[in-house]
Amino acid sequence: MIERRTFLKTSALAAAGIAAGNWSFAKGSPDDFPTVRIAADQRSFKSTAVEATITRMKKVIKDPELAWMFENCFPNTLDTTVHFKPIDGRPDTFVITGDIDAMWLRDSSAQVWPYLPLMKDDPQLQEMVAGLINRQTKCILIDPYANAFYDQPKESEWTSDRTAMKPMLHERKWELDSLCYSIRLSYNYWKTTGDIKPFDADWLKAVQLILQTCKEQQRKENRGPYTFGRSTAWSTDTVPGNGYGNPIKPVGLIASTFRPSDDAAVYPFFIPSNFFAVVSFREVAELLEKIAKETKLANEFKALATEVENALKKYAVYPHPQFGKIYAFEVDGFGNYLLMDDAGIPGLISMPYLNAMSVKDPIYVNTRKFVLSDSNPYYFKGKAGEGLGSPHTLIDQIWPMGIIARAITSTDDKEIEAQLKMLKNTHNHTGFMHESFDKNDQSKFTRKWFAWVNTLFGELILKLEKERPHLLAKVY
Repeated sequence: MIERRTFLKTSALAAAGIAAGNWSFAKGSPDDFPTVRIAADQRSFKSTAVEATITRMKKVIKDPELAWMFENCFPNTLDTTVHFKPIDGRPDTFVITGDIDAMWLRDSSAQVWPYLPLMKDDPQLQEMVAGLINRQTKCILIDPYANAFYDQPKESEWTSDRTAMKPMLHERKWELDSLCYSIRLSYNYWKTTGDIKPFDADWLKAVQLILQTCKEQQRKENRGPYTFGRSTAWSTDTVPGNGYGNPIKPVGLIASTFRPSDDAAVYPFFIPSNFFAVVSFREVAELLEKIAKETKLANEFKALATEVENALKKYAVYPHPQFGKIYAFEVDGFGNYLLMDDAGIPGLISMPYLNAMSVKDPIYVNTRKFVLSDSNPYYFKGKAGEGLGSPHTLIDQIWPMGIIARAITSTDDKEIEAQLKMLKNTHNHTGFMHESFDKNDQSKFTRKWFAWVNTLFGELILKLEKERPHLLAKVY
């Protein structure tokens, strides 16, 4: 017991980035798991509703280690990444991704997502999310093609990229899902609170830019204004084709030069993001109709959603010789298909999580079998665990995000239990999720501070409490 406690203390504090001496043991569990959250007076944002949820869930989750992990992971975004302040009387929230001092539109939306249901019990939490919508509006107005931003103008390590970099940009990788995530946050904030204050004239301008950008990236008349190049030894970190990526045939789908993993697409029609876009365009159309009374713009979004949806039916499905009809990961409109899945969200396995389709969709069911098999080149099995990885971390690295995506879209208790056990057994005694770990050695992991996957783990646990509480009544 002493050895385990010592190792837990040392490795957990190292992962949390906490100086020695800022820890204490949390009594009441068989292993006396150490407290690895940063001290209350050092937390970047505090929420009474989140703290109440942690207190409640520690009684609900009977496995002491899972309860400890929830206590550490669920508040990690608020504890360490949220920078909230009013600007000119309006809330403004900048949310860094964790170990990179920049804000991704995708990550920041996903990081606060699990807190949305708690806003009704915490006005300050609601203000924080409203501030993030305001900040994302500013970011999109700066550049709808950029994926990651700084809080203030400064030079980025990527300033020399061959694209239209600006002082507020950390990185300018065009990723369709970035704009979809911003819509998702706005729409669900409104549906949860009824508050319309964030949806002002600037927000409307940003929405118009989103429509313009997505239409440009259908590339019907030309290749559009966006190009990208980077001097790098990593082939996935730049694009061929004189900065445009591999050629596509315009078929109604929207090109995404990069994936949610920030890796370059092989074929620019990235299928999961196009499914996500269909959902997002219809959500923003509802917002525009009911709040802004912008019927014409709403109709344009609805028409684009229908066009993309029809193109997906025609071009996204591949007749696999073993699994039957499945969704491809990427296509080019010429008849070429990339068959794989990546742990990033959106990916093929996570599409039901984003309400892009039902878990019972027959093609999705076939696709899921393919994704979780050795036919998928980025599904890895080893001594430490098994699950989805990504070209972003090369081969043999399993992503906890992929394990969570599998669990959060599963309808099978045994499958979910297996994922919970794997998450419990592969955090390397730190109490936090990581970007990836080696399939044969959990101690070889990447990104010790990755807030999105931490709060995503919390979201999974809360979903299980609501839908399958009996799974939290077990010790794994």
